[in-house]
Amino acid sequence: MPKDIHVDLNREEISRYSRHLTLPEVGIEGQKKLKSASVLCIGSGGLGSPLLMYLAAAGVGNIGIVDFDIVDKSNLQRQIIHSDETVGIPKTTSAKQRLNGLNPNCQITVYNQLLSSENALEIIKPYDIVCDGTDNFPTRYLVNDACVILGKPYVYGSVFRFEGQASVFNLTKSSPNYRDLVPEPPPPGVVPSCAEGGVMGIVPGIIGLIQATETIKIITGIGQTLDKRLLVFDAMKMKFRELTLRPDPNSPTINQLIDYKEFCGLSKDSSIDEEAGAVKNISVHELQTLLIHKNEKICIVDVRTQQEYDLVHMKDTILIPLDTIESGDSIPKIRELARENKLILHCKLGGRSAKAIIAMQRFDIPAYNLSGGIDAWAKEIDPSMVRY
Repeated sequence: MPKDIHVDLNREEISRYSRHLTLPEVGIEGQKKLKSASVLCIGSGGLGSPLLMYLAAAGVGNIGIVDFDIVDKSNLQRQIIHSDETVGIPKTTSAKQRLNGLNPNCQITVYNQLLSSENALEIIKPYDIVCDGTDNFPTRYLVNDACVILGKPYVYGSVFRFEGQASVFNLTKSSPNYRDLVPEPPPPGVVPSCAEGGVMGIVPGIIGLIQATETIKIITGIGQTLDKRLLVFDAMKMKFRELTLRPDPNSPTINQLIDYKEFCGLSKDSSIDEEAGAVKNISVHELQTLLIHKNEKICIVDVRTQQEYDLVHMKDTILIPLDTIESGDSIPKIRELARENKLILHCKLGGRSAKAIIAMQRFDIPAYNLSGGIDAWAKEIDPSMVRY
């Protein structure tokens, strides 16, 4: 938490933050706390965008950003801190430019690198509060454990499709942490990423704003935070619900960082298809060779959704969505196709098609998984195809 550092507000800052200063709960002292505070945001994507922008606008004096990704066109639907002009450059560079333009009084420090067990403690240690803008389980466990070891509050947020959730972990010694919410990671491939499952662009905006609100409340010491509470948002029903969180007395003591990919069942070099299980893979170049030479009969099955198929699809493919394979409804059709064809399954990136093959293995139906999915095909074989 921020220490009682003696800072002053200059004339420009008094004008800039006047709407805060007239709030009795914030006032001059609260604004000084914001100015002297330091907050680290892990990620500058869908959650990090509104979170960072509102922290900067509020006058948080020192903001750190950890991100190793590059701005992509597909980010712009929800990652509002970036723009068309910054596509192709590091997200940390893009975010810093935007925040400097929003509030030049803030000191912005960027870490254009992957957060890991080797660097997490060093990066997090100088900051008062850590905000989670990540989208994967290994990094969430890493951030949580580092915050527990260093005694830092952890402002959590996550989104999927039309839903999101937020909480505050490790605020006090009696507070729960992320492991009390998710004691064990789900099996690899069970929870699709935003790239695979999609997300309504406004949802990370709402959750990111909640995270910013909680961070400002922690810094200024006002209101009731989400400590010991999980806030769940459903955009389709426009409803919030709240769950009570309690520390698990049987949870193991966290005193060191571990290999979080291994903890989550992922090898260091695992690809999305391997995360979903052990399957036989075929590269896009190998598939191209098969299609050119026609040495054997093949059937390409697309396991994505109808919406994705309508957006873009490979020539002469058959759409059989994953959920119909896992439910067993499409197994007779799949079995019929496999009698005379070598089956090659694909999705967007490879994860869902691998899951489909695992489901088919229960019925002794062999198939190959297209590594990298249709995205790899568009990138390496047919650049004219739309990538999403």
